[in-house]
Amino acid sequence: MSSPTSALASAPDRSPTRRVAWASMVGTSLESFDFYLFAYFSAFFVGPLFFEPLGAVGGTALSFLTIAVAFVVRPVGALIFGYLGDRLGRRTTLLWTVGIMGVATGLIGLLPTYAQAGWIGAVLLVALRIAQGLSLGGEWGGSILIATEHSSPLKRAFYAAIPQLGSPVGSILSAAVFIVLTFVLPADELAAWGWRIPFLLALPLLLVSLYLRWSISETPVFEGLVAEGRRDRTPVLSMLRQRPGALAIAIGAALLGIGSYSLMNTYTINYGTSELGFSYQDLLVATTVGGLLQLVTIPLFGVWATRVGSSRVVVAGALGTLLITFPLYYLLQFSTFPILVATMIVGGILPTMSWAALGGLMNDLFPDRFRYSALSFAYALAATISGFVPYLTLSLGQATGFAWWHPGVILASMSAVTLIASLAAGAMIARRPVGDGEVAPEVLVSAR
Repeated sequence: MSSPTSALASAPDRSPTRRVAWASMVGTSLESFDFYLFAYFSAFFVGPLFFEPLGAVGGTALSFLTIAVAFVVRPVGALIFGYLGDRLGRRTTLLWTVGIMGVATGLIGLLPTYAQAGWIGAVLLVALRIAQGLSLGGEWGGSILIATEHSSPLKRAFYAAIPQLGSPVGSILSAAVFIVLTFVLPADELAAWGWRIPFLLALPLLLVSLYLRWSISETPVFEGLVAEGRRDRTPVLSMLRQRPGALAIAIGAALLGIGSYSLMNTYTINYGTSELGFSYQDLLVATTVGGLLQLVTIPLFGVWATRVGSSRVVVAGALGTLLITFPLYYLLQFSTFPILVATMIVGGILPTMSWAALGGLMNDLFPDRFRYSALSFAYALAATISGFVPYLTLSLGQATGFAWWHPGVILASMSAVTLIASLAAGAMIARRPVGDGEVAPEVLVSAR
């Protein structure tokens, strides 16, 4: 077994590590841009444009289910691209995932609506959402690994947080695009053709992402696996056989970080306009303010994770969210813009703790030989559950007459699951045997 000193001595230079981390963040930004783009799109346009005969309620429900479709197939994509990532390499696999995502998103901007071609547009929309879901299944895990496996053990938690910046960057870009469109285009033109512009913007962003990922090297960890002949022939089976408990814990730990975004950026936008009386622009501005703040807090939470351990930061975020959930949604009923912004900020920062440290926690749970499969599959399963959050929250709202506390039930439930899972993760990481030349970051943290 390598000592911490020898492992640190063999770590790559900081400069390339930073360049690789930022390159991985650009890829996750495209992923998040596409995700939030469709989230905003589904909240207002999918129903009327593609499911017009179903009416307002039926169209809204089906639009939220189109979000869920991509999440349902994510585990399949995770198995496919996880296998490729553990067998062919992290870099090669990420080129495929970002390519599929960018092309599928651009094609959504070319779809015919129900008024133009009947149900053909809806069928093609679902098909493209399936393609997006497959690519999403392998994107996140690879982005985390391309950053962490270029870094030293002591800095791993920080570099695991950098790809997480892609979420607020994507949220800001997508919200900014829709804010500009709502100001420069009348509502009828936005519904007629303006909604296509954001999706077509994914194509030039794809070219940038492909260039950056093409320019980086394979991770030293994977190159070591190849050189030492330690690549697993069946990484998925090894993951299920050797780390089933860690897999379940990773799924629970990821639930709040992913699910809170689905709740806040999809359901809350629709709920805020239809039930609370906010304007669409007010909700987009509030979301953007929260995203801008995350650009600062995510790196800071990454630094904190290097000092106390990733699992403890996830615990803090889950506990804090659990405590503020119901007061937050109670205050939202007073329908003032300052309260809305404060709600988005407070309700965003605490889940962001869990989100920022998630990659470091999951990286620490699994060995390198099937780490891509494990991270991708665990994240994809958590994302699949989260994909139903807007639909489940809408159903609960309808059942309770849209009582002010109904979104809080969903958010509190996700917080409790993540709290328990992250506590279990911390205990498991501390007990995990160190092998294959790895150094457990939690051990290094406690040894300082």
